[in-house]
Amino acid sequence: MLVVGLGNPADEDGSTRHNLGADAVRLLADDAGLRLTRAGKVGGHAADGRLSPGGPPVTLFVPGGYMNTSGGPVQRALRFYRVPLEQLVVVHDDLDLPPWTVRLKRGGGPGGHNGLRDVIARCGGRDFLRVRIGIGRPPGRQDPARFVLARISAASRDDADAAVRWAAEAVTDLVSGGLEFAQNTHHART
Repeated sequence: MLVVGLGNPADEDGSTRHNLGADAVRLLADDAGLRLTRAGKVGGHAADGRLSPGGPPVTLFVPGGYMNTSGGPVQRALRFYRVPLEQLVVVHDDLDLPPWTVRLKRGGGPGGHNGLRDVIARCGGRDFLRVRIGIGRPPGRQDPARFVLARISAASRDDADAAVRWAAEAVTDLVSGGLEFAQNTHHART
């Protein structure tokens, strides 16, 4: 299984809503004692290992470059690690979910998310697993692009960190117990 966290370069856009997927995968690596290292052949940072003792092997991957061009590195990682599209898990932010909630699903469209749009286009399909971290809609008439790239306020930082932790736990349950198990576990949380 290949677990991908979408985001922009952390040195430019760290601490933004758009980087929550990459933050969750980095947290997974830390929790599992894995080190994400440069994977030049695929264009990002990767780590191989297990998320829990006795769990199935996984590759964690954070694409290099920008969100809107995530598809190329994800496509190369699928080929390099010989993972079928059905075994791809993409962790990402989602404007259509209430702030700081987590939901899992298989398939679907990009929903206006340009990183997902590029992954779908480059990887040849939509039939992959998704762990979605809700960020809610922008207030008033704020441009959604500005909203997702704005730094998370200090007042919301604890909630954002809790959502990233929740998403990491959801990925672990998805990898070890499957989609239905992870949905039943995490969709019941408030």
